[in-house]
Amino acid sequence: MGEAWRAAKLSPDELQKNFVEITPPLKPEEALVESNRCLFCYDAPCMHACPTHINIPSFIKKIATGNLKGSARVIMESNFLGATCSRVCPVDELCEGACVYEPFGKPIAIGRLQRYATDAMIANNWRLFEPGSPTGKRIACVGGGPASLSCAAELAKLGHKVTIFEKRELAGGLDTYGIVVFREPKEVSLKEVEMVRDLGVEVRTGVKVGEDVTPHDLLNNYDAIFLGVGLGRVLSLGIPGENLEGVYDALDFVEATRTQPIKEIEVGRRVAIIGAGNTAVDAATISKRLGAEQVLILYRRGQEEMTAYDFEYEFAKNEGIEYRFFTSPVRILGNHRVDAIECVRTQLGNPDPSGRRVSVPISGSEFTIPVDMVVRATGQHKYLQLLDNLGVKHDKGRVIIESETGRTSNSKIFAGGDCVLTPNAMAATVIAVEHGKIAARGIHQLLARAG
Repeated sequence: MGEAWRAAKLSPDELQKNFVEITPPLKPEEALVESNRCLFCYDAPCMHACPTHINIPSFIKKIATGNLKGSARVIMESNFLGATCSRVCPVDELCEGACVYEPFGKPIAIGRLQRYATDAMIANNWRLFEPGSPTGKRIACVGGGPASLSCAAELAKLGHKVTIFEKRELAGGLDTYGIVVFREPKEVSLKEVEMVRDLGVEVRTGVKVGEDVTPHDLLNNYDAIFLGVGLGRVLSLGIPGENLEGVYDALDFVEATRTQPIKEIEVGRRVAIIGAGNTAVDAATISKRLGAEQVLILYRRGQEEMTAYDFEYEFAKNEGIEYRFFTSPVRILGNHRVDAIECVRTQLGNPDPSGRRVSVPISGSEFTIPVDMVVRATGQHKYLQLLDNLGVKHDKGRVIIESETGRTSNSKIFAGGDCVLTPNAMAATVIAVEHGKIAARGIHQLLARAG
């Protein structure tokens, strides 16, 4: 990740404590009590609120009756990445937020119960599904993240031969590389990749489409293609001083905590995070838990315009993170290394074409904040060249799809996950999983018609 430093170095024991999972697993007696609280609603609102439409009353009832394997199967039938989603889903915004108990302050702990069942599945190495009878059809999934894994699993259960092409060393996408370790250990994501492999899906890592395999090869050698490429690296700030030592990409920073020993990752005394999405919150909370004395989230708009979930905002505040709203960086100061960041006050102007109000600098309001580390968390690059080479229509790098089928402008190509244009949809693993399911159905219907 590059060189950084820590003012007051934490002991290995302190670091280890800071990076264990923040939500402990339910004990068997706790799971039994919690599952028996469920009313098993008819036409349950929690099911409607779940993007993958897991039969939540059914899986909870099976926990209550001691049938953990059956519970896990109900979950995985609708969400093949149910183990990851049990830890990282914004349940307050989705299933638990729709629970009939929610107005009374204590909704059913759906996420933790889902984790209880899927943890049992992983611990016992239960094989819940088998590949379908071979159809002779071949599908390529570009990218090895949650959308592709979901799509591949569903297609394999239908008997299709699927190959995933992933440019990184490990598959799993952001579930493997981009989730803070105190929310989910990397091993959970890698286990889900293995479960996809167990269905007969070939997962080819270290293969970059566009270089190692050409779009022409995919179009000619496969009956259909699924694009689950996600997004690229974090965008540059476009301000002077961005190349100084001590300026980092937020995704690289988060990834380091999942691929390197925590005790070897260092951090500045005073850290500025630029941006206010969920990745910015992750970078900020990691900085604090690594031992930073002060962590600031700088955002050019206000709290109402933040893209981070409300619970993430509150979590960061409880971690001691400071928010500086209506603050925009204009220059990073320092000789070879970051010494400070110069900012300007802002105010909201008129809406842009998307309807979001723009941030307008206030003349003469410049000020300087002393920092020794800056982390960019301001959006990500799109894979424009790949999309153009495949000949699919997109809106500034976001693939345009039919919502009912996941089909792109090329009838042979489908897409899902962060790379697609989905107005007002949250960026979450559970959304990518559902996109993969929808596309798998669309691909299956296409291939069935083709004979």
